[in-house]
Amino acid sequence: MFFTTMNKVALTALFALQVDAFWRMPCQARSGLARIDPLVNFGSVSEHAHTIHGSSGFSETASYADLMAGDCTSCAVEEDKSAYWTPVLYFQDGSTGEFEVVGMSGGLLSYYLLNTDAKGTKVEAFPPGFAMIAGDTNQRNFTYPVPDVEKSFWTGEYAQQAFLRQAAIGFNCLNYEIAPEGTLYRHFMPDKAYLDANCADGIRMEIMFPSCWNGDPKTPKDRKSHVAYPSQVMTGECPPEFPKRLPGLLFETIWRTEDYVGRNGQFVLSNGDPTGFGYHGDFIMGWDEAILQKAVNECTNLSGKIEDCPVFTIQDSSISNNCAIKIPGVLEHEKVMKNLVALPGNPAIVAGPEYAKGIAPGGPGSNEKPDEKPKPVSSIIALPSAQPTLSYSEGTVIASTADYVPGAVFAETAPSSPPAAPSPDPAVVPIAPQVAAVVTAAPPVVEAPKDTKSYYSTEYKTKGNTVNEVLWVEEVVTVTVPGKEEVVTVTAGAKGKRHLHKHRGLGGF
Repeated sequence: MFFTTMNKVALTALFALQVDAFWRMPCQARSGLARIDPLVNFGSVSEHAHTIHGSSGFSETASYADLMAGDCTSCAVEEDKSAYWTPVLYFQDGSTGEFEVVGMSGGLLSYYLLNTDAKGTKVEAFPPGFAMIAGDTNQRNFTYPVPDVEKSFWTGEYAQQAFLRQAAIGFNCLNYEIAPEGTLYRHFMPDKAYLDANCADGIRMEIMFPSCWNGDPKTPKDRKSHVAYPSQVMTGECPPEFPKRLPGLLFETIWRTEDYVGRNGQFVLSNGDPTGFGYHGDFIMGWDEAILQKAVNECTNLSGKIEDCPVFTIQDSSISNNCAIKIPGVLEHEKVMKNLVALPGNPAIVAGPEYAKGIAPGGPGSNEKPDEKPKPVSSIIALPSAQPTLSYSEGTVIASTADYVPGAVFAETAPSSPPAAPSPDPAVVPIAPQVAAVVTAAPPVVEAPKDTKSYYSTEYKTKGNTVNEVLWVEEVVTVTVPGKEEVVTVTAGAKGKRHLHKHRGLGGF
């Protein structure tokens, strides 16, 4: 039975049984754009530039106390003095070789997902001083099958953190005229030709942080080994050695790649990554722990809107949009926005698919030598021989029952049997043929499947008092692996139709 609305009583009863709470924290303006990263380069200049959001207390030596002492935050809630930062997206002109920052739409949006496990483990607030990093700046390959294997086969190597870490990155091709793709559907950045042809409203970069914690109050030097992903990245069970459940952070940033349609060149992340596999995010907790725990316990309105949580003090945008960090003296005059002969910090542009093995200096030219003539793109960048592609797919709205995953839908396929196990250490031994796989356009999704149709995953989405349910149906795609003669046919999941969050409107799903 199809439906679009439910009465309030039914809505409450349904989600009380099946839905974990969440809220969306908008940080519409950035507080800085600079080579600052206190988690990786404490006390010194970072190797690459970041777009920074949150407390004005952020610096190259920022601590929890520093963030809390900041006199403002660029996020919408006064109580949130956290720091959120990710790499910057640049466009490199194909004729001049110069770089410029791509414009953002709506800044950064951070979902706080309060997903628990089958036992109902209580979600705990981040403790003071908590910090973590998601993603790997040196990754240049997705070392598992493209598209993803279906979740029922996430066992063995596919249940390991090596896979979950790579699957926690997404690049959502935006076109507001058609049904949207699911979050974390594509784990690499499409090349410019694909973006120009298909992504009329830009690209939304997404990264999910681990939400399982070992409980150790000391943050390790790598800012990673104290946390882990649950078995399905956003939902599922935590590994036994990580019994504590924390809010699950999901960062979204929208970049206006549509502004460059028709211009010769390419997009590259500020860490020298033109593929997107090395996308990453950083977080330092900046809440009063008691207030955050109160929000975790009480901010359960299914809208996900911060306005619906009485714990929060909503700032006027004139305050949050004018909150800025202090740029260190050594970086005060560094060019970071446009007419750059090199990326800030001059990192090497490495396309892989081999693991980048650490930041390396770039080629001739320096960000601080604006009079030096840059070289054309073709002479300074070695692009991979075969760019991965992944066809667009949408789903169908029907009535059913399923667990609710707010803010995100995983790309799934449904092969008839489990795939072969991947390399046990993909970060060190990349599987190049997988990233080079080319997926043909999927056949149209049946818009009104009957209840007898085979399907394997559904989800709910809300907008005000409206509830939509999404059925993930099966469709066949053909995968051709370059360099090999065989053509493999697999069954892919049609993506669920869900509201695409536009940062400008900050609306519901």
